[in-house]
Amino acid sequence: MSANVPIAPVTLSGSLVRLEPLSMHHLADLRAAAADGELWKLWYTSVPHPDKMEAEIERRLGLQEKGSMLPFTIRRQDTGAICGMTTYMNIDAVNMRVEIGSTWYARSAQRTGINTEAKLLLLQYAFEALRCIAVEFRTHWVNRQSRAAIERLGAKQDGVLRNHIRMPDGTLRDTVVYSIIESEWPTIKRHLQYLLSRMEPASC
Repeated sequence: MSANVPIAPVTLSGSLVRLEPLSMHHLADLRAAAADGELWKLWYTSVPHPDKMEAEIERRLGLQEKGSMLPFTIRRQDTGAICGMTTYMNIDAVNMRVEIGSTWYARSAQRTGINTEAKLLLLQYAFEALRCIAVEFRTHWVNRQSRAAIERLGAKQDGVLRNHIRMPDGTLRDTVVYSIIESEWPTIKRHLQYLLSRMEPASC
């Protein structure tokens, strides 16, 4: 995040997931993951249709080249299957802040320990390696599932940006903004480790 710790592609591994630098080599598997649950039909999210997955990968890699995004492919450790995408985005090296977002999971990976561990890995790297002072999360006001997942991490709501973004279907999105700050990280880390320790193997 600074001259001493540049933000660059990295692989982050846990017991449930491995976050790999996004590559066009992941195209076929990401198409299959998006088809698991037909995720593009959720109007309040931006999960790409399988036919548009190649363009989405190109978009994310283009933002990586510009230094504003670091995209990952999410791979399950149990089966080796790719189950989604996530990113560090809106990278602010001057103020040492990032947003974790543009995340989606195949339906079969939802409501498991996969998201919890993925967020733990991303937060740990952001605070302990990149030395961020804050990590932000944003989601649609009507996306109750996403809001509940963010709050379950321990993030606090900063506010709501009214009429913030125009969605692909033309509707306007009220964006809910959450964050975790550096001083909160030790407690949040312990909280996430505790959540993972209580999960049954079958749910992971």
